[in-house]
Parts: sequence; structure tokens; C-alpha cells
Amino acid sequence: MSDADRLHELLGLPAVDFQRETEGADRPPADAAAWRVGVNPYDGDASWEEEFEAFLEAVDPSGVTALIIGQWGEAYEENSAYPIGLVAAAADRLTSLRAIFVGDLVPEEAEISWIEQSDVTVLLSAFPELTHLGVRGGTDLVFPAVKHDSLRELVIESGGLPSQALRGVLDSEFPALEHLDLWLGVSAYGGDAVLLDLAPLLAGTRFPRLHHLGLRNSELQNEIASAIASAPVVAQLRTLDLSNGTLGDEGAAALLEGQPLTHLTALDLHHHFLGESMEARVTEALEPHGVSVDLSDRCEPWDDLGPEGRYTAVAE
Repeated sequence: MSDADRLHELLGLPAVDFQRETEGADRPPADAAAWRVGVNPYDGDASWEEEFEAFLEAVDPSGVTALIIGQWGEAYEENSAYPIGLVAAAADRLTSLRAIFVGDLVPEEAEISWIEQSDVTVLLSAFPELTHLGVRGGTDLVFPAVKHDSLRELVIESGGLPSQALRGVLDSEFPALEHLDLWLGVSAYGGDAVLLDLAPLLAGTRFPRLHHLGLRNSELQNEIASAIASAPVVAQLRTLDLSNGTLGDEGAAALLEGQPLTHLTALDLHHHFLGESMEARVTEALEPHGVSVDLSDRCEPWDDLGPEGRYTAVAE
């Protein structure tokens, strides 16, 4: 997925926009799609509540396994508590739901840091069998520490992830969690986490089944890479994603000089600020061991400012 794209799939199912005017015979079976419910608030469409109720009437809710919450209103007008509350209230009808993505908006609808979020753990409480939760947007995101026995994948995409929400994620009990992907963002858009906030995660004691870790889109990417170099959590990983941030030669060198990464199947560093010689060092150190390394999208600092001119892939 590019940074501006809508979600194309969820839970391995193709994303399908729910449309009221579509005849029932033309719709896929309830369990054959990741259903996206959204409205355009600018052309007189129904409210999200009306659209969601129409969806529940038209598509067998007991068969729905994946749900994508698209645009629910105007940016700045209404936060995600509105659609989240409606989905949670329908939990007794959505009995097979296993995956939810909240905020599948593209920049034409709202920049990522304009998306007003809320307490997304309401969904974890409402759906104890949920295995996948995705969130786009960090503004006003609330994530108190929770316990959930089924969650296997958690993705939070943001231009700035609030430190309080990050700490809530890392203080949570997710014994089944295998895939964690966090876009930390920049301080200018609310990403106020510091390296110390990641300590419980890097220690490798929080999520015993974790095998994919993404700490992405961060202005602290070099510090994160240096910490990863000696972090106990790395030993349990199969894939590591440090892409979309401000990673430079210093961070990449720390990775290479730290603990071995040759047990990984993939290392994603795309959107980076490495020089050609450092790119070659990374490739030569890992690819002969079977590690797939993504070093695409080499960037140049703004205005010849050097390290001060580096930028994340997503901010506003």
C-alpha cells in the first residue's frame, strides 16, 4: 500500500465498498470481502449511521469477518467515537467479525493528521474474538492498557503517535500478538514519544509471540535503529520494518555493528537517507544470508541541510 492509497485488503480479503444501490445478487457473500462503509459528507449522502444500518440490513452481518470504517464525517467535526460506538453496539449481530480498520481515509478526504481518533480499545472490549485491529490517524488517539487474548495484529498509522497512546499499547496484555506496526511520526503533529517509551517493547518481554515489528515513519529513526542493535526483542523477530523515517548512515551502521540480523527473513528500510556505500554494506552483510532487504526510495535532505533536512514519509 502506498501512503495515499485506500486499503486494498484486510484479513486477506479484497476491500469492497458497500453501495446501497447494488443488487443483492451482485454483491459478494458476506464473508468474501472486507466491507468498507463510508460516506461523502459534502454531497448530501446519508449519515454514516444510516449507511451502516443499511449495510447491516443488506449484507448478512453474522457472516461479516472484516470491516473497514471509511469517512464518517467532515474533518475536525466528529471523531471516530461516532462510528466506533455504532459498530460496538452491533456486536451481537457481527458475530463473526475478526478484523476492523478505523479511518481508511485518503488525503483528498483528510490528511492523516487531520483524522480525529478516539478510544479505539472500545472495539477490543466489544469483540473479544477480534484478531486484527488497524487505525489510521493519531490525533486524539486514546489507547488505555487493555487485556485481549485474541488480537494477533495491531497497526497504527500516524503522522504523530501520542506518547500516552504508545505507552497504553505497550502496557497492554496481548498474549497472541504476532504483528505490531507503529508509525511514530513527528513532534510537530503530536508524535511526542521518546526512545524510553519503547523500552518495554524492546526488552522482548511484553508480547511473547511477536515475530513482526514495525517502528516506522519516525524522526527518531536513527535512535531507534541504535536501540534495536542491542534490543532483546530482535531475537524473536522474523521481519523488521524501520522504513519511512529519517534513517541515515549512522543508524544503519549501528544496526550492522549490533547483534546479528541474519536470522531475519526481511528488513525493510525503504524511504531512507543512506549513502550508496552504506546501502552496499547493508546489502552485502545480509542478503548472502537470505535476508530480503528493501532499500528503495533513497531520499535527499531538504535544501542541502544535511541531517536537519531529513523528513518522514508522512507527517501532516
